[in-house]
Amino acid sequence: MKAIAVHAYGQPPRLDDVPEPEASGPDDVVVRIGGAGLCRTDLHIMDGWFADAIPADLPLILGHENAGWVHAVGPAVEHVAVGDPVICHPNLTCGVCRPCRVGDDMRCTSGPSLPGLMCAGGMAELFKTRARAVVKLAPEAAPAEVAALADAGLTAYHAVRKAVPDLGPGTSAVAVGAGGLGHIGIQCLKAMTPASVIAVDTSEEALKLAGSWGADHEVRADGQQAQQVRDLTGQGADAVFDFVGEDATIGDSVAMLRPGGTYYLVGYGGTVTLPTMAMVLGEITVAANLIGTYADLADLVTLADQGQVVLHSSRYPLEAANDAIDDLRHGRIRGRAVLIPG
Repeated sequence: MKAIAVHAYGQPPRLDDVPEPEASGPDDVVVRIGGAGLCRTDLHIMDGWFADAIPADLPLILGHENAGWVHAVGPAVEHVAVGDPVICHPNLTCGVCRPCRVGDDMRCTSGPSLPGLMCAGGMAELFKTRARAVVKLAPEAAPAEVAALADAGLTAYHAVRKAVPDLGPGTSAVAVGAGGLGHIGIQCLKAMTPASVIAVDTSEEALKLAGSWGADHEVRADGQQAQQVRDLTGQGADAVFDFVGEDATIGDSVAMLRPGGTYYLVGYGGTVTLPTMAMVLGEITVAANLIGTYADLADLVTLADQGQVVLHSSRYPLEAANDAIDDLRHGRIRGRAVLIPG
């Protein structure tokens, strides 16, 4: 089968011919890929960011945002059958440790097992996962339209779900970055809370799209964005979701908060360096977010089924993966890029 694999860090991945995976274990599920999302984490994997912390054997097939149709199952799999459309959670967990038993999947004591980072991912014609990781979609679902929910959507949903108890009527929330994660976060905020939503981005085009996704206000990040948010909200926002997480957004995001507000760090790549006096006097909370649980993904799929969350995506054939990668690196993608096997 065809697959997109990293052979050396710092080099573009290649289109390889590789053996097809088989459902060799009792709970294995092989998925015929309908869409595999491409995100900045894939760029970080290619660039070797994780090489020391999470070693992987190369060549490595990329792809952790995967959806498609069940192609084969192991003998113990009962909740999905061949032909069912499914989306795949991006962590393969044991299911028996305490965190798994209580639904805290990302803290599985066997450690993370992330396709596309630690084992073969789904930028391929076929992808092997486990029964615990697959969420059944509606029969009429188009996997390519929801593939990026498996990470970008899941991560945004997970952060918003944490904030729901604090975002009642009359509150405000800021989405910093209206791109791949942010456009889903904005929709989740509108679907799950009555808060007024402010989108902040450097791109006028992204801000126009943010309005179509439900943002109540759009603020251009021109150096005055923190003051503009304070002017809109009176004393600052109740919650700020930083979907970028770079050095340029961290301090400004915290400066947008009201006293007692919470900074939800979702994107990554920068370093959090904040003045402790201002944090203490303002009683500011910092909440970091790592992907989300299986239950989060199932609930997000329900929102998508209801039409409350819609992915904005650009599609590329699998063979054009490096074109998609170049477009992502240079900021030419609005929403998410999704690779479609031929």
